[in-house]
Amino acid sequence: MRRRDFIRIAALTALVPAALAGTRGARAEGVDVNAILRDPAAPTFGNADGDVTIVAFLDYNCPFCKKSAPDLARVVKEDGHIRLVYKDWPVLTEASVYGAQLALAATYQGRYEAVHNALMAIPGRRIDEPTMLKAVAGSGVDLDRLMADLKTHIADIGALLKRNAAQADSLGLSGTPTYLVGPLLASTLDYASFKRAVAEARRRQTAGE
Repeated sequence: MRRRDFIRIAALTALVPAALAGTRGARAEGVDVNAILRDPAAPTFGNADGDVTIVAFLDYNCPFCKKSAPDLARVVKEDGHIRLVYKDWPVLTEASVYGAQLALAATYQGRYEAVHNALMAIPGRRIDEPTMLKAVAGSGVDLDRLMADLKTHIADIGALLKRNAAQADSLGLSGTPTYLVGPLLASTLDYASFKRAVAEARRRQTAGE
């Protein structure tokens, strides 16, 4: 890893309990590790049996999330052994909440990733609700079903967003994007930095650190 990346990741890692290295069901310093890694309602992609899990805390009005999104997707696809968990954490605007609700409603028709990608592809920040809805409509999702699912499952979606926020708070996170890469905690990574972080996570796991 480059020294700049190592210093940033090493400093942030001090905030994360060692249990995030892979101990399931553990609680450390108020952090429910199993809930963060294994919430059954959290959209999960990549290799379900991957040796490294990346947990991504994101907001659809976060320009840095948008910048990192293609690199994250590329690393997960190319590596083939990464499990990716999305944590919708809308903290920037009210429209961010709407975007998260749309994305999560799409899970009921197996289209979360399509809607997620469409929302992340909208340039800029402070994107309003009509612009988000237009992007979602163009993603290939069944929009009528999505809106019906949003209405039907709004309580469950809201509960998931509250859990995500509570998990972010338990980790002491201050904003988006934040990525847990195995036992490491990092912000705004590019393709090369994601690869280095994954390699470092694997090294630490192998070494039992």
